[in-house]
This record gives sequence, structure tokens and C-alpha cells, in this order.
Amino acid sequence: MNILVANDDGIEARGMRELVIALSAKADIYVCAPDSQRSASGHGITVSKPIIAEDVPYENAKAAVRLSGTPADCVKLGMKIFQDRGIKIDMVYSGINHGGNLGTDTLYSGTVSAAIEGSICGVPSVAVSVNSHEATHFEYACELAVSVLEKASDRISPDTVLNINTPDLPKEEIKGLKYTTLGNREYKEFFTPAMLEDGRRAYRYTGDPVIYEGLPDTIDVIAMQEGYASITPLHRDLTDYKLVDEIRNWRIEE
Repeated sequence: MNILVANDDGIEARGMRELVIALSAKADIYVCAPDSQRSASGHGITVSKPIIAEDVPYENAKAAVRLSGTPADCVKLGMKIFQDRGIKIDMVYSGINHGGNLGTDTLYSGTVSAAIEGSICGVPSVAVSVNSHEATHFEYACELAVSVLEKASDRISPDTVLNINTPDLPKEEIKGLKYTTLGNREYKEFFTPAMLEDGRRAYRYTGDPVIYEGLPDTIDVIAMQEGYASITPLHRDLTDYKLVDEIRNWRIEE
């Protein structure tokens, strides 16, 4: 099996290196990742300028390409680059991200978007994240990533992405694994003002996650809050099917 590994933290990120090491024991790994940090870049692709692609050495990978583009670019173009070299990609993994990708944060996530791009390109895809921007514990995330490869790679529809999140804890301190749905991921948000050297006003965004009470741990955000890892199946179809028939009655065209 040939697996393409991408991320949004950049090709030098430790999380990606840990994931490549883990998966390389089970499959041939090909890496295509951004040349620098691209967190929270969503599903943007590069259309206004050329994307620079450079082959680079990467331990435990058969080949690796560093791109100047977005995480989605890395999957879309990465699959094409390797296809042109006679390598058919069978599966996409994105991560391991330094920071959780839970609830509505998945809409901003470059990590999840890279996996969704794999789905769009027609291959089963998995996003993997550890819930800390200063993550140090990747063992359980790697274990789950490999377990999905072994037990579910032939069961995942190309239309579906499995979104794995683990606490940044040693495995023995994690309460277990929950199979979850997406929840809300709200923050106490701050836009800190600053002045640039040329006198223009700027803002820097930060936020502290809201702690929820009374919600079930079948929601990914709550499972993580309670000390569990989570796996959530995602689909790129955003249609509100219940509303399709109703909006016909609104007679918007008249």
C-alpha cells in the first residue's frame, strides 16, 4: 500500500515525523507537506501564483516533496506528482497535528482539509491530531492511526474522512476511545490590538476554549474535555437535506 502523508504544521513538524515512522512499518510512505506553518488555513488552494515543489530527503519515507502551497495543495498536487512517477496513492493521512481539530474547528483546520482533499481525490483519508499546540505525546495517536490502517482501510469509503483526536497525555492516562459526532468548539475570543512600525493598526487573534457542562461524551469536544480520545467520521457534503423541500415553499423565484 502507498500512503501520502501531509500536514499543516510544515514538513519539519515532529508530529508528521512520528506519524511517518509509525505508518512506515505497515506501508510505503510518500510525503508532501508545506514548507512552513499553515495552521488554520482551511481548504484554500493556490490559484494566483505558481506552487514551488522541491524534492527533499525524509527519513522513513520513500520520497518527499516540500511545497510552497497550502495543505490541500499538498494532497491535490502531491498525488499528481507521485502519480506522474508511477506511484498510485491508496490512502491519505494528514497530521499528526499539534493541536486538536474538534467540532466546528474542523471548518478552519488545514489538517482536516488536507484529509478531505484526499477524499475529493477519491481515496480513503484520515486526519490525526493531538490536543495541544505544544504536543509531546504522540504514541496513542500513532497507535490509533496504525490500527485504522490495519482494521479499517478497506472499509472507509472515499467519501468519508476519519478524524482522530487524542489528549496530549501518556496512553495510560487517557481514559479510552470514544466514537463521536462533531460538537461546537467555542472560545472566549480576544483580538489584541497592536501598532505596526509603519503606523498601521493590527490585531492578533487568541482564545481560550469554553468548558461545557451537562453534554454527552459522544460529542467529540466533550470526549476530549473528559480525557478521552475520539474518532469522528466526517463527510464533505454540507447540504441540509431536511430544508431542501421546505425552501421550495418559500417561492424565492417569484
